[in-house]
Amino acid sequence: MIDRDIHLARALLVEGNPLLRSVASSQLRDTGVGHVTAINRVKDARLLLEREKFDIVLCNREFEDSDYSGQDLLDELRREKLLPHSTVFLMVTSQASYHHVVEAAESALDGFLIRPYTAAALGSKLLEARNRKRELGSVLKALDAGESQVALVHAVKRFQEKQPYWTYCGRLAAELMMGLQRPEDAKTLFEHLVKVKPNATWAHLGVARAQSTLGDAAAARRTVQAALAQDPGSADAHDLMGRLLVEQCDFEAALGEYRAAAELTPGCLLRNQHAGALAFYQGEAEEALKFLERTLGMGAQSKLFDPLSLLLIAMLRFDRGDATQVAAMREQLRRHRARQPESTRLARFEKAAEALTGMLSPQPENTLPLLREFLAAAGEDDFDLEAANIALSLWERVPGNVRPAADHEALVERVSLRFCVSKAVGEVLCAAARRSEVAVPIVRRCQAQLLATTEQAMEKAMKGEPAQAVQMLLEQGEQTLNAKLLEMAALLARKHAAVLPDAAALAARASELVRRTGLSGGHIAGIQRSGRSPGGLQLRGNTPQEAPPLVASDAAV
Repeated sequence: MIDRDIHLARALLVEGNPLLRSVASSQLRDTGVGHVTAINRVKDARLLLEREKFDIVLCNREFEDSDYSGQDLLDELRREKLLPHSTVFLMVTSQASYHHVVEAAESALDGFLIRPYTAAALGSKLLEARNRKRELGSVLKALDAGESQVALVHAVKRFQEKQPYWTYCGRLAAELMMGLQRPEDAKTLFEHLVKVKPNATWAHLGVARAQSTLGDAAAARRTVQAALAQDPGSADAHDLMGRLLVEQCDFEAALGEYRAAAELTPGCLLRNQHAGALAFYQGEAEEALKFLERTLGMGAQSKLFDPLSLLLIAMLRFDRGDATQVAAMREQLRRHRARQPESTRLARFEKAAEALTGMLSPQPENTLPLLREFLAAAGEDDFDLEAANIALSLWERVPGNVRPAADHEALVERVSLRFCVSKAVGEVLCAAARRSEVAVPIVRRCQAQLLATTEQAMEKAMKGEPAQAVQMLLEQGEQTLNAKLLEMAALLARKHAAVLPDAAALAARASELVRRTGLSGGHIAGIQRSGRSPGGLQLRGNTPQEAPPLVASDAAV
């Protein structure tokens, strides 16, 4: 018996071959594991691990006749925080190349088993992994309990004292510091880890993420480019480069990076969603449909599946005149909505799919009242950037002989004035509107109008007229609901509090409106998912509120 508690352990076995599945089940039971659940598909494993807790996962890396691999499963579970740190994850493979070993190590894999293996070899790997979990018990227990502050203290201590697994604890501490908004400290620690492990792609990407957070996008890109030169097969490096390129409005190059990441890991649901969404907005219909329908095939019931994919597929099928598939996507959205009837987002998706169905009918003009609801909703608190993208995409698909020009232009102007807080967002709105000859000039005009307002306000403030500057920004911000104008109003009010008797009230007024209406929806072109850090060690639990000082010297490492 491996240890005295092994009989209490629950194991999940993921193996496509029936004979090998039977043998591995027996081997697990022979090691003393009390309960074994055996399944044959990765996507079924993903769904099961989303719902239940297992102490051990034994998963095959390769699956015949499938693009999905055990590595894809592990990567996704770690990224989306669906696998407790205390769970042992062992991978079975017929071959273990150096690249596979490095990839697995960076995913916090607990061990490799190379087929054929014996029950004794399995027992040895389980013993080693469970001992490691016990050794790091104080850190892992705190993480799984959401006690990030406690985990950080233990991780820093083990790192500084070079206790067993100290490099892992150094990486963990750096990630926690990123969550604490201490990127300078995290960058220092990642740079030391690069010296210790120069071939570790995750360490280089950690430096790049810290550089990006510190506002040095050029340095971040150089760091990622160097990481890709060293390891061109790193999907996380392509992911991070894609994110940096999106922030710099280079959507074409970003799509290339997201495409590479998805092709490197075809079984990764999230990467296929990201590539498909960005391809949609870039007008690459064939590619978008390929990625999004692959995502749908991986399982619409998964927690990782975004129903936005269904709506984007419906739009792409609409463009082909495929009424049957549009109706099928609408029905799937209806089912999602039935499971979450309180969701405003799903209600919006279902309404958009209904509009697409109506526009394919013999009387598309009957859909106009439904479409005008999107225009009316553009001033509501919960109308976010994603809703704006959907509204623009829908109205651009209305037949030209049916679409009221005044309503269409009013929608583009309304969402542009509200959401153009950066160049990147302006480009997203143009993409959602299919870069039409009608929409793009309106977006550009609104961007110029907003820029002129901020410049005039700053000029007034510099001339000693802060009250007029704040009033101008507040009035325009309240009229447009533009978060940038409102935030600038609050900032100027606080800065000139000494000469503005009602500064606190003005700042509070602006901040409250931002809080109510400044929703981003978590998406820029459907690819910026909050909480996703390419190359990062994905952590469970809450962000700590304070951290112990870190002495990160060469001697400490």
